[in-house]
Amino acid sequence: MAPEDNAPLAARTSAVARAAATAQRTIAEVTATMAGSEDRPGQRQMAGAVATAIAERRHLIVGAPTGVGKSLGYLVPAILSGKTVVVTTATKALQDQLANKDLPFLKETLGREFEFAVLKGRSNYICVQRLREVHHPDQSQIEMEGLASTTKLEIKRLAEWSATSTTGDAAELSWVPTDRAWQSVSVSSDECPGAKRCPMGDVCWAEAARNRAAAANVIVVNTYLYGLDVASGGVILPDHDVVVVDEAHQLEDIMSDTVGISISASRFTRTAQTARRILDDTAVTGAVIDAGVAVRETMQRVLGKRLPRPLPDDLVEILNDGRRRLDALQAALRKVDTPVDDAKQRVIRAQTMATSLIEDIDAALGFGEQSVAFVEGTAEAASLEIAPLDVGPILLAGIWNKRTAVLTSATIPSSLAHRVGIPGTAVSELHVDSPFDYAAHGLIYCAMHMPDPRHADYQQAMHDELEALIAAAGGRTLALFTSWRAMEAAAAAIKPRVKVPIFTQRDLPKTALVQAFSQDESSCLFATAGFFQGVDIPGRTLSLVTIDRIPFPRPDDPLLSARRELLGSAAFSEIDVPRATMLLAQAAGRLIRSTTDRGVVAVFDKRLGTSSYRWSIVNGLPPMKRTRRRDEAEAFLRAITG
Repeated sequence: MAPEDNAPLAARTSAVARAAATAQRTIAEVTATMAGSEDRPGQRQMAGAVATAIAERRHLIVGAPTGVGKSLGYLVPAILSGKTVVVTTATKALQDQLANKDLPFLKETLGREFEFAVLKGRSNYICVQRLREVHHPDQSQIEMEGLASTTKLEIKRLAEWSATSTTGDAAELSWVPTDRAWQSVSVSSDECPGAKRCPMGDVCWAEAARNRAAAANVIVVNTYLYGLDVASGGVILPDHDVVVVDEAHQLEDIMSDTVGISISASRFTRTAQTARRILDDTAVTGAVIDAGVAVRETMQRVLGKRLPRPLPDDLVEILNDGRRRLDALQAALRKVDTPVDDAKQRVIRAQTMATSLIEDIDAALGFGEQSVAFVEGTAEAASLEIAPLDVGPILLAGIWNKRTAVLTSATIPSSLAHRVGIPGTAVSELHVDSPFDYAAHGLIYCAMHMPDPRHADYQQAMHDELEALIAAAGGRTLALFTSWRAMEAAAAAIKPRVKVPIFTQRDLPKTALVQAFSQDESSCLFATAGFFQGVDIPGRTLSLVTIDRIPFPRPDDPLLSARRELLGSAAFSEIDVPRATMLLAQAAGRLIRSTTDRGVVAVFDKRLGTSSYRWSIVNGLPPMKRTRRRDEAEAFLRAITG
């Protein structure tokens, strides 16, 4: 090959190297302006890898532990690339951090002009048309019928706030309205007819947010909304070159939820209630409500169970009957003839909701062998779910074949690429080191002397172990449990045996509970799976994290059971162990949140030290020193809390 034939390849290689070097240099300069800035080699390494991935149009999976600064690690190279980027997050806390802290900081310090926007689902914004209907002199009586006086006052407050808001986003509110009040002035995605069919489309808050997003270089959304965009073929979000999936360990589950089908009694009820605002035929609307009741009662009998394909005869009969009643509702709505714009909008909204529900019923009745059906929720809120067995093909067509993707999280399951369908030849993987000195500041204690968690003597032994460690730590404990029953039993047993306050997840809302725990250094917080991630409590207040057992997923989970059957003998290693590893690592990650944090992670499950799969889990934990002796854990706790 002649030397000149190498020129294009050499030029591309050089351009990629320059992009990586520029990203690393820039992020070092930007972070140096931060108060108390620290050298973060892992962050620079991540920024270089992200820049390389974008330049090469190659997917990247990055494991970036707490303390790396992963948000800036992907934002800086993404912005420098000049591409349109969508960042998806699984939690509101991270979305708020990006929108209110990280991106404004980069606008001030990066030295590169760019615009960013936050885009949420329609139900997060005030609907100007609904607000107009609520306050219209000729229509307000219809809208307000049956509402409590306190709800009416809330609606009035929302209207007053809307007149001064610049976004119409509920997140701007300084108070929290009831669901009923907010639903009276907002619309869901399956209710809105779209801006072109709405007389207030030109002043719609949701459309204004979409327009801002269309003009932005960086668009921040939640992963649920991104999943809806994938399911809709890309009609929700602006076209973009790069997607960054933060908290990527939740991608498979969220996508299973959003690209599937969900049918509940509440959808029938909401459709009928919307129709009642314009349709004076209680027989037709009441029949739809009755269909929802029948659907709920039928699903209650199979709550928590996986369903066969085709669906059971009684459920098929009920769904078909519901569909016929929705058809009758549609026919009645088509006969409504009114010159009033607001009334026309009620008709369109009711038709939109009924059509969406009919389409989902049809899809549920004919779901294919690549999907699984099950009923989840509570007895009063049972829901028929149709989810894909494998989200990989959907994501391959909707994301991986269309744009460059960067997937990142503090904990990355080893099988992530395979589980979400990224071809192995199309992705690079990187794990960067945390700046925290885990070996010196943390200790992982496995209580090997305890009975197996499935043994009858386990609970009493676990309570004794927990009491001893709490005493050594002087409180300062986040005790995590894999079930509510285990949490409540432990709280009842431990409270009389210790002299420190114990909060439980039952006591307060999550934010208030974390605040109460943080403000009382001697206290303990007993919680369940919701606190395994997304809780940040730096400092001495949290010096001990305990986990009652390895958090394997439920063996009777309908969707996972179907996926296990598909994988056969490989299921345990490909589904159960990676999920348990990820959750345990997330739980352990609550402990060390800053360079000065110190403490102990205690696992009351001897399988962490005896099972054949133990190293798969242990290697996923922060690299702290390990011990099997409780006296060493107690001594460590006394040394750091004394």
